[in-house]
Amino acid sequence: MTSPDDDSAPAASSSASSASSDAETFSDRIYRSPSGIAGGVLLLGLCGWLGIDAMVRGEGRTPWLALAGLLFAVPVVIAFTVRPAVYAGPDRLLVRNPFRTITLPWASVEGLRAGYTSEVLAGGATYQLWAIPVSLRQRKRAARQQARAASEDPFGTTSAHVAANKPDEDRRAPSDAAIGDLREMAERNAQREGAQGAPEVRWAFEVIAPTLAGAVLLGVMLAIG
Repeated sequence: MTSPDDDSAPAASSSASSASSDAETFSDRIYRSPSGIAGGVLLLGLCGWLGIDAMVRGEGRTPWLALAGLLFAVPVVIAFTVRPAVYAGPDRLLVRNPFRTITLPWASVEGLRAGYTSEVLAGGATYQLWAIPVSLRQRKRAARQQARAASEDPFGTTSAHVAANKPDEDRRAPSDAAIGDLREMAERNAQREGAQGAPEVRWAFEVIAPTLAGAVLLGVMLAIG
């Protein structure tokens, strides 16, 4: 999960406080999986190294097979590792999954949950949040930290989320913290005029088209071999 990032800058105002308020209003929070991106970059590097080497040094059908394999593999790796992201703005939640982009006005969001996967319920449908993966190991570690902090607090002022002496430290697992933030944004912004509307789903043809082309070319090359 990334920290909030600004997608657009507000107009200058006469006071620092109003400028800060505008920045908070117009900025999007962006959630992505750093481990997923890192793994994707490594896989892309490996695919590029093996594929280019096969195209340069290979003989016969090998260069064509390598080209078809790259054309198929690279979009798939990008789709499942680098592409996923969640953008939470003042009016809508935009979910970018491997092969679809879902735009959800806050008023259409019925709930968010993190079980074995992170999901958002909207318009009678359930959409998975690929950019916010659930780690059971991180969740168990967070639970142990919460239990330890509570046992060491003789005054009982430590909650499950934060400690009394560290109010800025969120003790939840990253996925649970992200879902909690999104729930708060949904509740806070659902009544906004710009947050009304129905969910919109768009297929990512820029990913699907080269993947299908690579799969067809790879199938043809294997069939005629």
